[in-house]
Amino acid sequence: MRRGFTVTELVVVIGIMIALAGVGIPIFTGMKSTAESAKCITRLRGLGTALESYLSENGNFFPRIKMGRKSHSGGNNVLEEVLGPYVDGPEVFQCPSDHTDYHKTGSSYFWNHRASGLKRTKVVMMGMSRGSSKIPLIHDKEAYHGDENGTNFLFLDLSAGKDLDFDVETE
Repeated sequence: MRRGFTVTELVVVIGIMIALAGVGIPIFTGMKSTAESAKCITRLRGLGTALESYLSENGNFFPRIKMGRKSHSGGNNVLEEVLGPYVDGPEVFQCPSDHTDYHKTGSSYFWNHRASGLKRTKVVMMGMSRGSSKIPLIHDKEAYHGDENGTNFLFLDLSAGKDLDFDVETE
């Protein structure tokens, strides 16, 4: 004779499944956030490649780009318009963790306007002399990746990462 499960056994199994789901969901969410941050860095590297092409065509001078805009109709000379011809598609301007800014403005990233129009070798920031290759050029508009995954940057040497580390001279 076949014996079925008792109500107690079913409740215990369901309780175990709920407990495992409670542990698994945060782990999955953290893995997703880390993966999106990595994809964001890859897209910043793509912008670095586009910027390298722009620099080679323009005597190693950075484009005159506004920091950003509040909406798609907020003006021109912004990152996505100036570098648009140098990328394969507009998705490179969207951080995968950004669900608002890109749709509102056309980009998830801000441009360091202090580099606008300057020759690549002349860009400085806060008196920085050593480690100037790590001056941020492009970065996330918001903290899309949460505290654990930080902010992503494209640096003056066109490398991308999340570590903002440079030397500042003090007198």
